[in-house]
Amino acid sequence: MSAQLAISHHLLSVHDYHRMAEAGIFTEDQHIELINGEIFDMPPIGSFHAGLVTRLSRLLINKLGEQAIVTVQNPIYLSELSEPQPDIAILKPRSDDYMQSLPTAEDVLLLIEVADSSLHYDRTIKLPHYASHQIPEVWLFNLKEQRLDIYQQPESDYYRLHLRPKAGESIQPLLVDSVNVDWSGLFDY
Repeated sequence: MSAQLAISHHLLSVHDYHRMAEAGIFTEDQHIELINGEIFDMPPIGSFHAGLVTRLSRLLINKLGEQAIVTVQNPIYLSELSEPQPDIAILKPRSDDYMQSLPTAEDVLLLIEVADSSLHYDRTIKLPHYASHQIPEVWLFNLKEQRLDIYQQPESDYYRLHLRPKAGESIQPLLVDSVNVDWSGLFDY
């Protein structure tokens, strides 16, 4: 009889992930994320994706002023095993601008993902992960279909409410009620 071989599965902690980066294991050009202890390689960011993130961040910074902090492609500490980097995060204001520690789920007012080749990953990996950490709202801009999906009311690993506003319809983040965004012209160039 043959003995069964036990196969181990090792997950990386955020601490391990940071030590690997400090040791030079990752290059500066690599776009990676740590989700549930696993490192995911992200596809390169194209000009349309980058331009839409720039356009959105500029619009949100102008509209929000001092009400919130807008960060672009910066990490959010969600757990000992997860540190995703959403395209845009709208965070509660903090006097140190998150220099002393990374923002956590409790600091997040809204996360925005812009997806083209990463659409499947954003929907099947990141969105359930955000819901499981009680991120109150996620906007997913689908570049291929030039569509916006809004997810609210996190429960377990999904969002109970999924909205798809029509072009020209003004949208308003749940937790930043003083801001309305007309998203219809965002895809124009």
